[in-house]
Amino acid sequence: MSLLPEFYTATDLHQRVAAAAKARRLAMNITQAALAQRAGVSLATLKRFENGGTASFATVLAVAESLDALAEFTRLFPAPEAATLDDLTAPQRGRKRARGPHD
Repeated sequence: MSLLPEFYTATDLHQRVAAAAKARRLAMNITQAALAQRAGVSLATLKRFENGGTASFATVLAVAESLDALAEFTRLFPAPEAATLDDLTAPQRGRKRARGPHD
């Protein structure tokens, strides 16, 4: 596992998120059964997630919400930084879809 966040792999992040959720649950003195009930997921699903197994994004969000950690997801996909002065002054229009490759 990489120690530098910019070099994390998806597997590294998967393990770190699962470990952080488990540590937060334990720090809050919540049992797995209680957290599973709060999050609306099965106990088996929560155990699998905490042990680094697969979990849907909906499950991860439900667990985060139950652990009062949902706000951290708002920083997941930051907008690209402006590269030019024109980028800063241009009206911000939301894109509906990406363009295809330019030939």
